[in-house]
Amino acid sequence: MDNKKKTLEVVDDGFRKNLDDDGREKRTGTLLTASAHIITAVIGSGVLSLAWAIAQLGWVAGPAVLMAFSFITYFTSTLLADAYRSPDPVSGKRNYTYMDVVRANLGGNKVQLCGIAQYLNLVGVTIGYTITASISMVAVNKSNCFHEEGHAASCKQSNYPYMIIFAAIQIILSQIPNFHKLSWLSILAAVMSFAYSSIGLGLSIAKVLGGGRGDVRTTLTGVEVGIDVSGQEKVWRTFQAIGDIAFAYAYSTVLIEIQDTLKSYPPENKVMKKASLAGVSTTTIFYVLCGCLGYAAFGNDAPGNFLTGFGFYEPFWLIDFANVCIAVHLIGAYQVFCQPLFGFFEIKCRQQWPDSKFITAEHILNVPFYGEYYVNMFRLVWRTGYVILTALIAMIFPFFNSFLGLIGAGSFYPLTVYFPIEMYIARAKIQRFSLTWVWLKILSWVCLVVSLVAAIGSVQGLLTDVKKYKPFQTE
Repeated sequence: MDNKKKTLEVVDDGFRKNLDDDGREKRTGTLLTASAHIITAVIGSGVLSLAWAIAQLGWVAGPAVLMAFSFITYFTSTLLADAYRSPDPVSGKRNYTYMDVVRANLGGNKVQLCGIAQYLNLVGVTIGYTITASISMVAVNKSNCFHEEGHAASCKQSNYPYMIIFAAIQIILSQIPNFHKLSWLSILAAVMSFAYSSIGLGLSIAKVLGGGRGDVRTTLTGVEVGIDVSGQEKVWRTFQAIGDIAFAYAYSTVLIEIQDTLKSYPPENKVMKKASLAGVSTTTIFYVLCGCLGYAAFGNDAPGNFLTGFGFYEPFWLIDFANVCIAVHLIGAYQVFCQPLFGFFEIKCRQQWPDSKFITAEHILNVPFYGEYYVNMFRLVWRTGYVILTALIAMIFPFFNSFLGLIGAGSFYPLTVYFPIEMYIARAKIQRFSLTWVWLKILSWVCLVVSLVAAIGSVQGLLTDVKKYKPFQTE
């Protein structure tokens, strides 16, 4: 019987492959690919706003908040990794999505609440990445314009054409059938993230050591009331900065989907914990260096995207390369965040309309230099429509920092803190009012307060940006 289970069988895509213990195509993910997925998800557009966030909080609170979110994210990710299989974390039944994990451990209305929080977050992240990628593409064009036309040239650019270009690329990449086929793109994106972070880091060091800082001011408490901002602005900006930092560590939304790509041996939860430690540690080092050195370079006037603070002049080629790396990285990161959403919606539609040929039929297409590619008309139409919709929303709300803060605040508490802690309490059968229960609840409540104030600050920032915004005007 065991030999029969190992026999090669025909699976949906027409190829003969070994099947995993759940009857699905054999997973091939490793510590390297999982770490690449995490780094691609974590080191995203969030790193660009960290110098601005440190400027709002200052030398004391800024690094402290960064480290706090780092520890919380790693701790709760280890709790979540143990929930991939249930009831036993090594030999139990697989849970393929975050919703499946919550259903297996908590059940009830919390499953729907998890789905709403997770998939709204995934939509928000893809919109945020569209905005950021277009900003980087515009920066490249502006830099080249100034280099060719002179520093006095107008060189005004609109973000819209670049959002359209980014969306066109995503429409093509969105036809990748599932998360398991994305490892090459994640590794490329992770390399790009290290490249542009390192360039920003190097430029910050050069600016600090080279004495080109002018009258740059840094303080223990960040931007100063009465000098840089009003008292009210200081409060709102502090809240928004906390949201930005929360967003910079967001990857819980895709952790289960990443874990579902891993080979069954070594045990997935152990590999995922190592990948989380490697990913979070690496990104924290980069975040502290980029945030703190970016603040040292620009002081209380640090820009929302710290790479733009180096100007569009010299070394123009290096800043161009960094911005190209950002765009390439975000092309991959977009897919890491949207593939779980694609998979969820398509599975639900197949369950709802199993007899619909439009939804279920696969058509073979011979692609030159690739071979046979399976085209599903529903997948083609729905994924294309989704990319177009997110691009349109990005065009309507091209506000970088406020948007990042709102996404971070909205997703950090429920997905990174609340559900992992509640599932651990339920799974480990921790008694109410025991020491472990009390400190876990305190951690949860503190993070709820942090998320609420960050959300308030981000909403206020968005409202301010909307009042100032003039649509269809080039920058």
